[in-house]
Amino acid sequence: MPEFRTVCRVDQLVENIGHVVYVGDHPIAIFRVGDQFFAIDDTCPHMGASLAAGFVEHGTVTCPWHFWRFRLEDGKWADNPRLGIGCYPVRLVGEEVQIAVDEPGLEG
Repeated sequence: MPEFRTVCRVDQLVENIGHVVYVGDHPIAIFRVGDQFFAIDDTCPHMGASLAAGFVEHGTVTCPWHFWRFRLEDGKWADNPRLGIGCYPVRLVGEEVQIAVDEPGLEG
């Protein structure tokens, strides 16, 4: 069962700008949109770009290399929701941002 773990503080996150954290060797992109927080795999499956470097609008992040768009709420590819990337539950504990991950498999 996934455990929540602290990955950063709220004040480290800028609205609509991705922030990369690592769970083991696995990069995860954290996003703050208004008062909501999202965590998805940071690596675009197309060519490996960092999604944290992408731009956020209308609930999606767009890959900066080839413009693949992923929904922040569930990690699904916006243009073909049958495909997607890992997406992780997020919670706030005070000023700490925590995500639930199962480290060995990192199943989202």
